Amino acid sequence: MDATTRQRIEELLATSPVFVFMKGNKLMPQCGFSNNVVQILHSVGVPFETFDVLSDAEIRNGIKSFSDWPTIPQVYVKGEFIGGSDILIEMYNSGELREKLEVALAS
Repeated sequence: MDATTRQRIEELLATSPVFVFMKGNKLMPQCGFSNNVVQILHSVGVPFETFDVLSDAEIRNGIKSFSDWPTIPQVYVKGEFIGGSDILIEMYNSGELREKLEVALAS
């Protein structure tokens, strides 16, 4: 990944404490995994922003290198990579997600 793409990703992450790189957007997810993430974040009631990786191949490929994670969606809290759909589902079911978000958003 080149420095410009890295900088663009970092700038996107800085726009919101909870940020999701996904296929589609929070109003119209374009895959089931992205939809799962959107539904979970809506259910815990936290504000979040998204970026549609289908609109930008450099970000789509770059985010995989940035996080060292091969799949999309990718969820970040305060710039820290949390995981994808499966990890978010596990964290939601265990209560860990709500706790992590409350702590992160309170600071």
